[in-house]
Amino acid sequence: MKKHIALVLIAAAAGAHAETFVDSARVRNVEPQYERVTVPRNECNSQWVSEVRRTDDGPQYGGAIVGGVAGALLGNQVGRGHGREAATALGAVVGAFAGDRVANGNRPAPYEEVPREVTTCRTVNEVQSRIAGYRVGYEYRGQYYTTFMHEQPGPNLQVRVSVDPVVR
Repeated sequence: MKKHIALVLIAAAAGAHAETFVDSARVRNVEPQYERVTVPRNECNSQWVSEVRRTDDGPQYGGAIVGGVAGALLGNQVGRGHGREAATALGAVVGAFAGDRVANGNRPAPYEEVPREVTTCRTVNEVQSRIAGYRVGYEYRGQYYTTFMHEQPGPNLQVRVSVDPVVR
């Protein structure tokens, strides 16, 4: 039993002295490896729309007020007793309509259509293929190996070689 333990310790000690060195291997083929990547981008378009806008501050009430006062004064001059009150009220109403018509009657419509550009955008996901790296096949001392590399290696590739004794 002690012999077996001694052999294991000797084998472990021999393995600790393994030699490692760098050598050159011949590259036989290089294949680019692609990955698909989703890239978002904005896609916008513009179009013209008609917008209705107010062109003034609205109707003017000054003419109705002046016409109503003038009509009430004229109506008050006509009639007697309770008829005078009715004539004053009727004169105020008719005068207000007439004054409004004079002040606002010849004005253009207070609204107009104005063109306006509207831009709408949306996000579109575009799938693109990009090179992720290269699958490299190389030969070292009659054996064929493959590896993945981020850059093209060229005609030769440096390899790390480790030599360990076989312990039986």
